[in-house]
Amino acid sequence: MTTIPEHAILNYILIYNIYIIYYKYININYIKTNNIYLYNIYKALESFFKDYSRDTSLDELYVYVLSLYPSLEDKERGIYDSLFSEIKAQKIPESTIEHLVKSLERKEKLQKLALSAFDAISSEKTFEELKEQFKGFDDEQSIIESNEIQFVTSSLEELYEKQIKTEGLRWRLDSLNQSLGSLRQGDTGFIFSRPETGKTTFLASETTQMAQQTIQPILWFNNEEQGEKVMLRCYQAALGLTLEQLLSNRKKYEKQFRDLTEDKIKIYDQANIYKSEVEDFCEKFNPSLLIFDQIDKIKGFKADREDLALGEIYKWARSLAKDYAPVLAVCQADGTAEGVKWLTMGHVSNAKTSKQAEADWILGIGRSNEPGYESVRFFNISKNKLIGDKDSLPEMRHGRWEVLIEPTIARYKDII
Repeated sequence: MTTIPEHAILNYILIYNIYIIYYKYININYIKTNNIYLYNIYKALESFFKDYSRDTSLDELYVYVLSLYPSLEDKERGIYDSLFSEIKAQKIPESTIEHLVKSLERKEKLQKLALSAFDAISSEKTFEELKEQFKGFDDEQSIIESNEIQFVTSSLEELYEKQIKTEGLRWRLDSLNQSLGSLRQGDTGFIFSRPETGKTTFLASETTQMAQQTIQPILWFNNEEQGEKVMLRCYQAALGLTLEQLLSNRKKYEKQFRDLTEDKIKIYDQANIYKSEVEDFCEKFNPSLLIFDQIDKIKGFKADREDLALGEIYKWARSLAKDYAPVLAVCQADGTAEGVKWLTMGHVSNAKTSKQAEADWILGIGRSNEPGYESVRFFNISKNKLIGDKDSLPEMRHGRWEVLIEPTIARYKDII
């Protein structure tokens, strides 16, 4: 279940009679695992209905939550404020939410039916009993038959609210906000460069900024550099410290890092990572962002040619972005990119068009071997299908510009 349906369902079950029918089908333990604050709101609603047995509103529920937790610290109070703001902002049509909660009910019935079928095989239940349980269930209409298909909205106001006004995950580099704009659910893109150019440093620099903007965790699938080293870079990037500074007072800086990122950056470090593992992690953690370093090494795909197999990986990544969260991937540039400043899609390693075709945006990071350019990196946006934000600049959509890399603190910096 994704974040939006969880919030939307909460809106829907503020009506007492609807709550009575559908609350039992909501996977409350799943919500508890992924977002304890949202779980507390659900439990507060449950407590409210036990006490009052009537409809309520978000404003009343908010006051009720605060009454249950009178000793909240300012930081926790801010989290609840933010959550209720997100819940209020949901504009999903009621018919969509109704279909969602009914699908939960259908899933529950199917699970019970499966158990009954097993009992029938074990002779613990007769076939006639199984038929009776199935009666009335097999004639349920499909989505198409019941006219519940959900098309993309044609409301210009809704499109504006969702795709432009409501920001996604913003970059640390203002130049990327001006060029690409926010990363939103459904967005898929990748960076590429030659080895030792600063790809992992780029991820650390940007991911630690994005971790401060979301409630859900960021899943980082790492099959490249040693995972502990990557986490140290995240520490450096988040706090802007050299390794020597970081290690000089470990307790102090660990607390600062956890306060800043709330431990939302989850790095899964394995030499071989399979697509099924990734899917399981997504289902369990409901991420706000997916990082793949390197995506070409994900296992579990087959094709006649390597470039076609890689194409399947990128198609799969796009489906993950649609179902869960934006995807930020990393791959290599081929040998022709060595010492080249402005990398194009033609420099992407092991690809003709299959990888490039599935991406919404592509950023090439070039570097020069000339003396004096050691700290300079060259950004070239070779593909950009993102809409951007209110502060994005049309002239930057496919721009190229120089930035500075500061490897000692694992950050990139705009050249003003």
